[in-house]
Amino acid sequence: MNEPGKFRYDVKLTDTESCKVFYDKLTFIYLEMPKFSKPITALESRFDKWMYVIRNLNKLDRIPNELRESIFEQLFEVAEIARFSQEEASAYEESLKSYRDSKNSLDTAFEEGMEKKEISFVLRLHDKKISISEIAV
Repeated sequence: MNEPGKFRYDVKLTDTESCKVFYDKLTFIYLEMPKFSKPITALESRFDKWMYVIRNLNKLDRIPNELRESIFEQLFEVAEIARFSQEEASAYEESLKSYRDSKNSLDTAFEEGMEKKEISFVLRLHDKKISISEIAV
């Protein structure tokens, strides 16, 4: 792998005797990260952006403007959580559990409230002598 400037290699398994591809649906992609040297201002594609992030994530303390896309913002959020100490990670997990429990309780209460509201509405219509068949429509 000594091609200057080339850092991506798409590799297929071949039979050494016949030099034919063994299975064309299996491809290995090798990336020589030290060879990727584009500056952030020269990134042209999403692949370039991913290569830049993989190569430089340990050096970035904030998300650069050139990477202001939803997918990279999510990556930086996850990377920030991954840097947590054991104590911070435990506190984060506990707060996440508490949030999810509260949200589930509120969602359940809302659904039950909507069911009660619908039943109450149907009963009021029935009290006004509107037939069940008309209510069902």
